[in-house]
Amino acid sequence: MRAITIPEPGGPEALVWAEVPDPEPAEGEVLIDVAASAVNRADLLQRQGFYDPPAGAPPYPGLECAGRIAAVGPGVTGWAVGDEVCALLAGGGYAERVVVPAGQVMPVPEGMDPATAAALPEVACTVWSNVFMVAHLRPGETLLVHGGASGIGTMAVQLAKAAGARVAVTAGSAEKLDRCAELGADVLINYREQDFVTEVREATEGRGADVILDIIGAKYLEPNVRALAVNGRLAIIGLQGGAKGEVNLGALLSKRAALTATSLRGRPLAEKSAIVAAVHEHVWPLLANGQVRPIVDRTLPMPEAAEAHRVVDAGEHVGKVVLTVPGA
Repeated sequence: MRAITIPEPGGPEALVWAEVPDPEPAEGEVLIDVAASAVNRADLLQRQGFYDPPAGAPPYPGLECAGRIAAVGPGVTGWAVGDEVCALLAGGGYAERVVVPAGQVMPVPEGMDPATAAALPEVACTVWSNVFMVAHLRPGETLLVHGGASGIGTMAVQLAKAAGARVAVTAGSAEKLDRCAELGADVLINYREQDFVTEVREATEGRGADVILDIIGAKYLEPNVRALAVNGRLAIIGLQGGAKGEVNLGALLSKRAALTATSLRGRPLAEKSAIVAAVHEHVWPLLANGQVRPIVDRTLPMPEAAEAHRVVDAGEHVGKVVLTVPGA
């Protein structure tokens, strides 16, 4: 088969579409003929040599895919050759074929094309696990989403609104904020021109955000704590603003606040399977009734993965950038 390889870490030009060995499904795995994958920030870090795949994962980038099952390994039940599926991966989505544990596979939502379905697994699993399974966002509460126009952000806005929450977002342009508003965001904050702590507190009559979903990390740690409401929950899922920061524990104590930091890729299989099952149970009905939809900015042929990485690197997109396999 062919896959996007990384012979040497570097810029987007380091991505090479090349012949590689075909994978074979092992016990409890299925083999998927990939129709499409999608670009995530983790792929950019892997390309740069900063985020190696977990042990046993394919060496190629790509944390999600959609396609058809080509083979099932021993012990797999509930799936058959020919089923249209999408999957959460530990790697290997930028390829014509990939193997994945059966517990991380979901059916393609009815009526959805593979290129759109490929934009679902990573964002849906990340948002649901952090905002609902960890932070327990409830109806009537306020969620602050940093990077509201990103793939994660656009999904978080929609899922929070479907759950009856109020949503504040940060983004870097009026155009991106407009797109967030179209998805239901209530409070729009241009982080280049406004202080998000002040804006969130004003929008909540001084109360603050009950839950904050943060992709920035160290740079936003202290202001995030200030923006939290009493009994607030800060969920850190990215480190775009650095990995080391200081937090005022007194401020956390006074607000009885919780701070969590999670990643999805390296979790044990049982944990990822539980998240995938919860997403299938809770998110798929929202896709079926039209309350939620994956936002795809553009699709590119997978051999042009370098261009897709340039787009994501530059922040030129809203939602996800999808890669399609030629001839699939």
